[in-house]
Amino acid sequence: MDFPLSTLELTQSCLTFVRMDSIAPLLTDPAAWAALLTLIALEVVLGVDNLIFISILSNKLPEGQRQRARRIGISLALIMRLGLLSTLAWIVHLTEPVFALPWTIGAIDLSFSWRDLILIAGGLFLLWKATKEIHGTMDPKPSDDVLDKRGAVASNFGAAIVQIIILDLVFSVDSILTAVGMTDQLPIMVAAVVITVGIMLVAADPLANFIHNNPSLVMLALGFLLMIGMVLVADGFGTHIPKGYIYTAMAFSVGVEILNMVARRAGNGKSPGH
Repeated sequence: MDFPLSTLELTQSCLTFVRMDSIAPLLTDPAAWAALLTLIALEVVLGVDNLIFISILSNKLPEGQRQRARRIGISLALIMRLGLLSTLAWIVHLTEPVFALPWTIGAIDLSFSWRDLILIAGGLFLLWKATKEIHGTMDPKPSDDVLDKRGAVASNFGAAIVQIIILDLVFSVDSILTAVGMTDQLPIMVAAVVITVGIMLVAADPLANFIHNNPSLVMLALGFLLMIGMVLVADGFGTHIPKGYIYTAMAFSVGVEILNMVARRAGNGKSPGH
């Protein structure tokens, strides 16, 4: 699968910051390989949020545009991540406070960095988008919401890409700051980002098709996005909620729903006389 030319150019520009004499020692360093594998695992977990959002938005488009939207969305995620890595010295300063409110509310930190503001804005956007989609499922009038199969598919391709770009930026900042916290080796960060986005590209179509064919899972995915939105806002206010709790709860919910789907299909397969 080919990336847009701009993605390849940006990858090359990032790699110019990585000298070959700095890569060679890492290839024989077990600690570097362990750091790479750990970082890939963390980046994949962080990429799940991004991938679910892209899948939900792309499923609202006409069928012929869905795969293109996913590829563009994930390619943009790679471009943003590599772009942020190429400005690593600037990215690190995003965690420095830029202003503080004069009030005190319990243990809530009211000093804000640019990272905090980006997370809060992205979290509020996710809350608004997921709430809007869930509300659409309760509205008896036909609409273009993701679960509404009665109305025509009317989502605008450009509008979908703009929304994907907004969330790509939020998740990219979170992803790169996580990478910076894990290792100080730029080659490891670049390799982890490229491998992670490659995994996202491979998983995008199967995940989106599975969600599209199982509306009850779409509702779970929207609920998941609501939780992620709240977590982003809480993180922006200095309250860190381990994402492992959320992913565990989501995995359990998906597992229960899959069992329900299997049970329903088994029940439908039985003849009325049995």
